[in-house]
Amino acid sequence: MLDYNEVKPRTYIVMNDEPYEVLSSHVFRKQMRKPVNATKLRNLITGKVMEYSFHASEKTQEAEIVTREVTYLFNNRNEYWFCEKNDPSKRFSLTEEFIGEQGKFMKPNGPIEILTFEDRNIGVKLPIKVELKVTEAPPSIKGNTAQGGNKLVTLETGAAINAPLFINEGDILRINTETGEYVERVQK
Repeated sequence: MLDYNEVKPRTYIVMNDEPYEVLSSHVFRKQMRKPVNATKLRNLITGKVMEYSFHASEKTQEAEIVTREVTYLFNNRNEYWFCEKNDPSKRFSLTEEFIGEQGKFMKPNGPIEILTFEDRNIGVKLPIKVELKVTEAPPSIKGNTAQGGNKLVTLETGAAINAPLFINEGDILRINTETGEYVERVQK
């Protein structure tokens, strides 16, 4: 059980028999009242974000989220196929709706973590940064680059992101999977 002030970002709690991830928390005291922890929570099953205030007398249960590492194989007809890390014969698929926007940064044969709560899959977790090759990049345009121009490039997974003008086809880029943004060029 967690006290009201132990509910902090990056922890998982159970409310109404469903797992929630704590996105933000702020403990404060209004005038002469008891302290309150104002939190922002994301439901790990539905993805909805809500605000909830824990009062000093409240306790909440910490969620037991189990992560297991699997290998992403391929996607076909709105299904993403995976196999167990040490046993390629144990294959299973997850729907495109379940994977969400993160699917566009998954590279075949790459490691992925699957989050489970009470023996059911509730989400996937990619490495924070992945390296992907640029397959399409329009030629750079000479002109006003003092403000740091960007162009739309396509990666080997089919994702399209904004990258600086000096990025060319064949470059390998490091991408932040949480924000979907260009971080740096790894190799020309």
